[in-house]
Amino acid sequence: MAAGKSSGVAAEKNASQRKAINGDSAVSSYAPSPADSPRHSASSTSLSSLASTDAPAPKKNYGKLIDTYGNEFEVPDFTIKEIRDAIPKHCFERSNLRSFSYVARDIALLATTFYLWHNFVTPEYVPNKAARVVLWGVYTFLQGLFGTGIWVLAHECGHGAFSASKTVCNVTGWFLHSALLVPYYSWQLSHSKHHKATGNMERDMVFLPRTREQQATRLGKMVHELHELAEETPIVTLIHLVGQQTIGWWNYLLTNVTGHNNHERHREGRGKGKKNGFGGGVNHFDPRSPLYENRDAWAIIMSDVGIACTISILVYLCKQFGTANMFVWYFLPYMWVNHWLVAITFLQHTDPSLPHYTEEEWDFVKGAAATIDREFGFIGRHLLHGIIETHVLHHYVSTIPFYNADEATEAIKPVMGKHYRADVKDGPVGFIKSMWKAARWCQWVEPTEGAEGPAKGVLFFRNRNGLGTAPAKIAAPVAK
Repeated sequence: MAAGKSSGVAAEKNASQRKAINGDSAVSSYAPSPADSPRHSASSTSLSSLASTDAPAPKKNYGKLIDTYGNEFEVPDFTIKEIRDAIPKHCFERSNLRSFSYVARDIALLATTFYLWHNFVTPEYVPNKAARVVLWGVYTFLQGLFGTGIWVLAHECGHGAFSASKTVCNVTGWFLHSALLVPYYSWQLSHSKHHKATGNMERDMVFLPRTREQQATRLGKMVHELHELAEETPIVTLIHLVGQQTIGWWNYLLTNVTGHNNHERHREGRGKGKKNGFGGGVNHFDPRSPLYENRDAWAIIMSDVGIACTISILVYLCKQFGTANMFVWYFLPYMWVNHWLVAITFLQHTDPSLPHYTEEEWDFVKGAAATIDREFGFIGRHLLHGIIETHVLHHYVSTIPFYNADEATEAIKPVMGKHYRADVKDGPVGFIKSMWKAARWCQWVEPTEGAEGPAKGVLFFRNRNGLGTAPAKIAAPVAK
């Protein structure tokens, strides 16, 4: 009797804790989620302290799930404790000296490149104007890569992976991100919510795909018509990609375009009447935005101050050296940074092999596994600090510094097994090609055709281009 009572209490406790992770439907956009503490504590709210993630969840019958490639998919069945226990303890250690050495290196690369081009790519040394144009084009590309490296280091700061000191992380991150016109604290807060709800169709904040219903509405069609539509022309795909890669980042900051749109659920009422899109009141600059809580107002203001300082400096430099010069020296490299940022994030969360989950079927372990590692060669591993190659690990333990992420990734692969996903074919060329593939293959998400019960909550990408698994055939509604 005692054993039975104990197990019943434990089951009730586990259910309660699962609810804490997944979030009550009334406040699901802001449900608490475990922190990325490198140590496990029974008194903390870290993932490893929650029984619902320490023990395997009860087995559910999902039936046969089919991803976009046509492969059978199995829902992850390991725990976050198994992930953490597999990682060598030293991988969690952060070194201020080593972290700042990378900041110094990247700034030195930026400064040296500017010095060389400013002093030697001139009519005196390069008389041919066309050659100078090409060389300055190379300059913008290189500075864009080095600037993206700086962006990634600020990203490390935002996760506490740069230093064990929160103050060091935030001061450094604020300066680095502000220099790149990124609202540091604003991004940090919304990005944290992305990590806490990755792959969750109700709460994710980054590259949340459309559902079948949303895609049909966008096209002005009925849900049952999607599988009958003609192929989307490649030129339409190209236009979409160009727009995404040029203005996607600022569109996200200003309108939350790829994040969830369930702002009415905000527990403090900040989302009432607000929605994604221009004029919808959802952005990364307004302290009243439903992306944040009331207590976050000071952080949003500090982010805006950082942006204002950088803009003031840029205006001064434009007056001193000319807008045309600053366009080449700063703004074109800045556009490259935004391009790489959007491309990296898009391809970390968009692939024909990746699932998404409804609120009922989602949990942290499933969501973190709904990411993919890719390969970008020397550029990715050295200039971009491995952000492309070790993203899966980063979603499980985001406080591990990037210079330990390769080792930690290898450590978790045996735990994840078939649930670990990576696409490293053709290296950097394959990475670029994946952008086109993802845009063509991944247009909306829906359950596997014929799914029943829990399987309805596991969604996969489908498209109208005849690529991979066909969209489900849905009968037209019968007219009354």
